[in-house]
Amino acid sequence: MTIDWPFDTEAELEAGISFHDEDARFLPAYPQKLHSWIENIIKREDCQLQQLTYIFCSDQYLHQINLEYLDHDTYTDIITFPYAEPPLIHSDIFISVERVRENADTLKVPFEQELHRVIIHGLLHLCGYPDKTEAEARQMRAKEDEALTLLDL
Repeated sequence: MTIDWPFDTEAELEAGISFHDEDARFLPAYPQKLHSWIENIIKREDCQLQQLTYIFCSDQYLHQINLEYLDHDTYTDIITFPYAEPPLIHSDIFISVERVRENADTLKVPFEQELHRVIIHGLLHLCGYPDKTEAEARQMRAKEDEALTLLDL
């Protein structure tokens, strides 16, 4: 399986935030509210939006990306491809809808809550927050929790 990026030409790369589905037949509800929320978090983190594309896909699709581009033979809920350094936000973020659904079931939280957490998790990485150490992971979780309180659906 060869991975095709969602955009083929520079003309397709418009400034802002966009949501696409690859093979999952899924797009999040309330895209305008999500746009506003994500833009708010970017501003709160003193970052600048160039282009942010969320691509929703299946476990199989994201696993193939993990193998092909990162040489990781694991399933994951999110892979973030940053094209700029903070404070600039320019990235493709791939999210496995299947993995998010499974994680929500495991954590016994609503699917939408877990989806929103994963959406903002990728953004926070782009804003410069790592999560490799225990202390970094705690800070990331606190930032996610703070961001989730700002989402008004």
